[in-house]
Amino acid sequence: MDPEAPLYERDPVAWNAYLAEGNAKQARKRVGADVLIRDEQGRILLVDPKYKPDWDLPGGMAEANESPAAAARREIKEELGLDLEIGRLLVVDWVSPHGPWDDSLMFIFDGGILSGEESAKVSLAEDELAGFGFHNGHRAPHLLRPYVWRRTRAAVKALRANGPIYLEDAT
Repeated sequence: MDPEAPLYERDPVAWNAYLAEGNAKQARKRVGADVLIRDEQGRILLVDPKYKPDWDLPGGMAEANESPAAAARREIKEELGLDLEIGRLLVVDWVSPHGPWDDSLMFIFDGGILSGEESAKVSLAEDELAGFGFHNGHRAPHLLRPYVWRRTRAAVKALRANGPIYLEDAT
């Protein structure tokens, strides 16, 4: 055995034990994945969750070992009955610990533009959502929590940018 070879080649059992120890001790993050969906007039699709006091972007929390993009697609299908292709990443927001919650990572992906015909096919998850609507930049800030609006505004800005925008606590 080559003593110059990396540990994972010299001793795969020791390498796996090292990885398992790190996996057991290192922080785990909650991950949320939302989707920025627009209509043909450029308005943003917002949902009215029954379990929250304010409106929100469609999306939700990732399940164990689920990628953010897969979570976004699953949530859109569950919440709105739409099987959308999830587009490029627009925003990553690190959210500091608050209340009973540890820190988390929130992602926003591009959900594209829905035609009027596609919008008519929206089927709300009755147990989760009271309603949905397309809202412009004048109405959306009044419906969303301030930090969700800042994150959403960054996602709209990222649509015109060459890459995603990184935020910490939506700033």
